[in-house]
Amino acid sequence: MIIVMKPNAAQESIQSVVSYIENSGLNTHLSQGEEVTIIGIVGDKARLPAENLISFKDVDRIVPVTETYKLANKKFHPEPSTIQVGNTFIGPGSTAIMAGPCAVESEEQLMCIAKAVKKSGASILRGGAYKPRTSPYSFQGLEEEGLRYMQKAAKETGLASICEVVCREAIDAAVKYVDMIQIGARNMQNFILLKEAGRSGLPVLLKRGLCATIDEWLNAAEYIIAEGNPNVVLCERGIRTFETATRNTLDLSAVPVLKGKTHLPVIVDPSHSTGSYKYVAPMAKAAIACGADGLMIEVHNNPACALSDGPQSLTFEKFDRLTQELKPFCSLVGRSF
Repeated sequence: MIIVMKPNAAQESIQSVVSYIENSGLNTHLSQGEEVTIIGIVGDKARLPAENLISFKDVDRIVPVTETYKLANKKFHPEPSTIQVGNTFIGPGSTAIMAGPCAVESEEQLMCIAKAVKKSGASILRGGAYKPRTSPYSFQGLEEEGLRYMQKAAKETGLASICEVVCREAIDAAVKYVDMIQIGARNMQNFILLKEAGRSGLPVLLKRGLCATIDEWLNAAEYIIAEGNPNVVLCERGIRTFETATRNTLDLSAVPVLKGKTHLPVIVDPSHSTGSYKYVAPMAKAAIACGADGLMIEVHNNPACALSDGPQSLTFEKFDRLTQELKPFCSLVGRSF
């Protein structure tokens, strides 16, 4: 449940309510606006009769929260969150572009790509050092060596950086080199990994699972936030359906649905969702038009020879053209680029 305090409630009144809740063995989440303060309650509500709370000074009303996710819930945190990643921000009013290769292949390759995407307007360098692949015989990534290349490329270009992690050991390595970690679609409900990500201290990009509902996705985010890490960004990357014309089916309706359910930023990955470079640009534009806070796009210096996901990667020329074409879409929805 959440407790809505009266406009301009005294700090003493707010603290009295918080103390009562915490002394009853529950946790609180405070969201303070310019006029109204909301106190979210996390825990067994049976310990806390609503009639006791309504009698406190400056309490306006009590609102039940039926969803199982609480900290990710917009009812707990009505204002949209802005997440800082290195020297860039993901949230309302701006457009975060994450770009780079699916897999880090060499230091020279990554440096070349980092400079190109920076020049075209990307703010975050993406690159895979740990690659969970469908086939055990596919390229699995350079692991910590790849992370060192990520750190060097980000430092030389001024970009922030993000890399997927697949286990606790990968998280322990990643925190030394990158600004943000990613939980991929295959691990969205790896609850042990989600908890470890929550304890990492880094912002987390959480991709939607292959067949996950939106509520399951938000509950996965809850695992991360419940460990004390509120810096979570959601990434729609397509879901598995009966359709075979594209790699996955990009569910753009998830963006406005999430905007009504959560305060967390939402970005879209048109590369993994479509599986073809031909469809990346139109779906990227549609994502911005429907309210996405950013995009994750795969870019490669030589897609035909890429060790991972070449068919969906943009060349430097195609990526530069796309970023130029995105600017009027960003302007129309009130976002900077």
